[in-house]
Amino acid sequence: MSLTENKMKNILYLFLLISQVFFAQSSFEKGNALYQKGQYQEAVQVYEDIIKENKQQSAELYFNLANSYYKLNKVAPSIYNYEKALVLKPNDPETLNNLKFAKKLTIDEIKEVPKVGFAKLIQNFTGIFDYNQWAKISVGIGFLFLLSFIGYYFSQLTLTKRIYFVGMFIFLVALIISVSAGMSEKSHFDNDRPAIVFSELSELRSEPQKAGSSIILLHEGAKVFVLETVGKWKKVELTDGTEGWIDAATIQEVK
Repeated sequence: MSLTENKMKNILYLFLLISQVFFAQSSFEKGNALYQKGQYQEAVQVYEDIIKENKQQSAELYFNLANSYYKLNKVAPSIYNYEKALVLKPNDPETLNNLKFAKKLTIDEIKEVPKVGFAKLIQNFTGIFDYNQWAKISVGIGFLFLLSFIGYYFSQLTLTKRIYFVGMFIFLVALIISVSAGMSEKSHFDNDRPAIVFSELSELRSEPQKAGSSIILLHEGAKVFVLETVGKWKKVELTDGTEGWIDAATIQEVK
């Protein structure tokens, strides 16, 4: 392939990419306009089409989609999309607030058992930022450490050298902490597999088969955490610590 053909191919690819972004943005605004008019079902269709056709993922898109489903009193889809929005934009206060209202529409009242001890303290600290933010913080601290090292290396005064040395030590400790926190959050993100029950009624069983004894009945909108998969069954854990097997077809994983 010639150099000219390569350039034409790159230009065409760029044009298609820009067209997709423009189409998605205009469709997103169309969905917002429909929502403002109270045409929630039509807004849902537009938002879903954006996700399906453009593979676009943004916290704002999932948030607006969740709001539309909430207006239609569709419990599971609204909770599911609020959770999707939080994956992309963790701890967003508006999303958390709306999710709280959506959960009030659910039937199940499953208590959330809080973690305690040292592990909880670590999780509270690392959870202040997501792993991407921790990565940015680490880069910033690393840059400050480098500046301190340069200052220490080129400084001629003993006092100044000591100040830079102390700064290097502080920034090194901070760098280790930030990198460790980021790795911890990335591990937590990868291992955390939340899912939402979409069926009106689903049974949590003791074994991965219909013959297994029923542990609890779950209704639409209940949140579970997937632990493992065996065939058409998934082992899940509820927020109160209860574990069991559920038909995979009755839930949708958030990530």
